[in-house]
Amino acid sequence: MVNDADEQPDETEADPEETDDNFALGSLDFEGLSPTDFEEFCFDLVSESGFSNVDWRKGTPLAASPSDRGRDITARKTLRDIDGHEYEERWFIDCKHYKRGVPPDALQGTLAWANADRPAVVLFIASGYLTNGAKDWIAEYERTNRPPFRIRVWEKPQLLRLVEKNLDLAFKHDVGTSTLRRVSEILAVESELMDRLWYGRKPADDDEAAMKDWPEDIKAGMLAEKRRVEEQYGVESLAEDVETDWAWAYLSGRISAVRWVLGDDWHNLDS
Repeated sequence: MVNDADEQPDETEADPEETDDNFALGSLDFEGLSPTDFEEFCFDLVSESGFSNVDWRKGTPLAASPSDRGRDITARKTLRDIDGHEYEERWFIDCKHYKRGVPPDALQGTLAWANADRPAVVLFIASGYLTNGAKDWIAEYERTNRPPFRIRVWEKPQLLRLVEKNLDLAFKHDVGTSTLRRVSEILAVESELMDRLWYGRKPADDDEAAMKDWPEDIKAGMLAEKRRVEEQYGVESLAEDVETDWAWAYLSGRISAVRWVLGDDWHNLDS
């Protein structure tokens, strides 16, 4: 696999051909993922797509994967003949997370290893697209070499269709879509709403009666946290949350809904 350092796009290179991904999710956005994050996404996608014995050949805890020997993932696919006979195919899977189209030279190492190890299928998974040059190179490679394996390519349109069937993967790996918010966005909103809910439940700084039995360290910690929340969101904005019963109910409803999306039960208003 080409290291991430070798995968920097040529800013003068034309964008890969654009395709209107007109599906339920609209489009996919992998910009927030590193090459390693994208490999992990591919591992889970393959695991959820009917493959078995899926092995992520990372070989190191480092960001790069120098030990993958030409493929990032290996997996087996069970097939069945018309007479009921079952057999397995071995797949080599190489993940390509490029900001621009994947060039031909990024494919050559994987095919060299495949010629030596003879899988049934070599699959390239691209977070975007292969360049037209890469597609032409694959066609010429198959014509002149007649390899003992099939070459498959999953580009963004194929990934979109597969993710539509496994929406949890988009949430788990923080993959952006044009119709669903990223999990990181939802978590950021939940954090702000929890701060606001917590702040609205705390007594005013001069409400000595409410805090008369509090230990001094607890009182000091609460006041310090209130200062943090005020600096982050503004005193006037926080006051709007508690100025009417409707405003407080609206805040409570928002955080309940967001937490439900994140997997909590309805009506979770803990702060």
